[in-house]
Amino acid sequence: MNIQEYFGRISFNKPHKDADLQTLTAILEHHIQTIPFENLSMHCGEAIELDLQSTYDKIVRKKRGGWCLETNHLLFWALQELGYDVCVLGANSYEPAEKGYTAEINHILLKVVIKGDPYIVDAGFGGAYQMWQPLMLISGKDQPQGPGIFRFMEDNGTWYLEKVKRKHYIPENSNNAFPDTPDLGNIRKIYRFTLEPQHIDDFKELNAYLQVSPDNILQKKSICSLQTTSGVLALVGWTLTEMKYNYTEDMDLVNITTLTDEEVEKTLKDKFNIVLENKLVP
Repeated sequence: MNIQEYFGRISFNKPHKDADLQTLTAILEHHIQTIPFENLSMHCGEAIELDLQSTYDKIVRKKRGGWCLETNHLLFWALQELGYDVCVLGANSYEPAEKGYTAEINHILLKVVIKGDPYIVDAGFGGAYQMWQPLMLISGKDQPQGPGIFRFMEDNGTWYLEKVKRKHYIPENSNNAFPDTPDLGNIRKIYRFTLEPQHIDDFKELNAYLQVSPDNILQKKSICSLQTTSGVLALVGWTLTEMKYNYTEDMDLVNITTLTDEEVEKTLKDKFNIVLENKLVP
């Protein structure tokens, strides 16, 4: 495993002498714009191994993406190699349909400390709730980014991440309503977490469970999403959603297309730069 090979994978060629915030921000942006958040292995009959070498080979050498357990694990390794003070945390993601957080930890994220200041870095949430830059770990402060305004709230040692939602403009020719359960108001809860450090091995059970549990969203739908310089692309099953952030004031432009089986394969190659070895069943 070679950090220069990882840099080649994420098209990162800027000078990086120090483990500073500027370099961290640039690496996160390159990572999320080149490595898709995807669970396609589950829908191709491939097992997802939770060890660093397997993840590295899959994402860096085979130019695939991965879900949070893979893509954040790879980022954790890269940041450690560069000398960052980084640790893994576990989160319970918010389920809009259930109007609550999952009972079990089902997401990993990273905490990076730079000159005594803690930041949250997460390259593995995907879709419209993916942060574009590291977020300062500070309660109650609005932190505007391209996708919208992110904010942490802290209560008795538990931290909550939320995002202020913008309105969506969906042109007439789109054939589907945007797939998100509307929350009350314009705040979208994302996940909650504590600052207790975790080890990647703590998630082996979760990694195995998510691949067999029939009632989780990752089993039900094939998902592939990638951040762009202006928004996000998401292929869920046969539905391709292209979102352009802040297309007009406080409004995101959303285009939705339903694809055929042949178009799914072509779209993965053309828009996500993914060529699968096995047949995908969306």
